[in-house]
Amino acid sequence: MSIEPVHLDEKLALFTDHWSPKTVGRMNDYEVKLVKVLGEFVWHQHDDTDELFLVLVGELTIDLPEGRSVVLGPRQVLTVPRGVQHRPRAAVETSVLLLEPTGVVNTGEAGGGLTARPQTL
Repeated sequence: MSIEPVHLDEKLALFTDHWSPKTVGRMNDYEVKLVKVLGEFVWHQHDDTDELFLVLVGELTIDLPEGRSVVLGPRQVLTVPRGVQHRPRAAVETSVLLLEPTGVVNTGEAGGGLTARPQTL
């Protein structure tokens, strides 16, 4: 096992695609992922797990049921509880750190063209 720091800016510089999370670390049964987002994602939910969003750069809006939205700026974090429908979106390219259990599919049960294949940097 390698015990080395991960420089998030260096990892973010390695990719340009949007809505395709990249694993940069592991903690117990969880993965630490980086993702760049731009535009609107799909409405989805994760029935078995919470999902943590930490904005590094930019601004992320998380749409929630009943017309509610939460806007996150740099160094702000939000945990969406398991089973809650949500839709992330960003008007400008935004870099986000995600913390979620290994094997979680980014589109939850919604599936579709934005479903990402697992990738490790």
